[in-house]
Amino acid sequence: MTTPLKETVGRYGIWSVGLRSEDPDRRGELAEAAAELEELGYGAVWLGGNTSAANAAPLIEATSRLTVGTSIQSIWEHEPDATAASFAELEASHPGRFLLGLGVSHAKRAEQYRRPYSALVSYLDGLDAAGLPAHRRVLAALGPKSLQLTRDRSAGAIPYLVTPEHTAHARELLGEGPLLAPELAVVPETDPARARALAREFLGIYLPLPNYTNNFLRHGFTEDDLADGGSDRLVDALFAWGDETAIRAKIDTFFEAGADHIALQVVDDQPRDALPRKAWRDLASVLD
Repeated sequence: MTTPLKETVGRYGIWSVGLRSEDPDRRGELAEAAAELEELGYGAVWLGGNTSAANAAPLIEATSRLTVGTSIQSIWEHEPDATAASFAELEASHPGRFLLGLGVSHAKRAEQYRRPYSALVSYLDGLDAAGLPAHRRVLAALGPKSLQLTRDRSAGAIPYLVTPEHTAHARELLGEGPLLAPELAVVPETDPARARALAREFLGIYLPLPNYTNNFLRHGFTEDDLADGGSDRLVDALFAWGDETAIRAKIDTFFEAGADHIALQVVDDQPRDALPRKAWRDLASVLD
């Protein structure tokens, strides 16, 4: 009997760019980190950046039950047939361990970017034709149309850089069945000025991208909130920062809004591809 996806991924996962490294010299380090995350009780690892089954395979091989998902694989970079073939290969050797997370990326990051919604529909059609089942793929959906497509054509949504209010809206559109697994950035810093400075440095990557800023504007923020690296209101809505109690409380607001699983991304003063293993351990201690 197949275990339901919500049980497979559990309540908490780790979102990381560092764990997707293709540097062969880091393979042992990544395998060790993945094994520790599994031991700490995280149910899933989400590989940041444009990732694929090839990036997930080493982490799956290094663990026994951890789900590894792409967050995301860009539809512009991988053909449906090739995606389905790589999925089938990994599924044959490690059944049920890989979850394909798909998204349309951004116009500034994909030269082919045209009519993204229609392109995503066509891509899903291609996956269907190639035999990749809908219940083993999730979509990085933000807007209403994409969330409705997620409900109808996938196992759930993995929205990135969102608020609890967006999570409540997404749950309403998805209904109760599909997985809703938002990413949440965690800044383990108690000084407000320092925490918000780290958050704004991180936000600087995303504020030039309309897919995110349009989503903020849809959910009550204004152009003023997007200026100068982001207002305190925007930062405080998007990030969990402070002591353990404050971080725990912020996480709870996402569950209260309807999330099934939260992909936690540590934001600190280290390079984005670093592995903040101490922070992952500390974070595990505040999770239930």
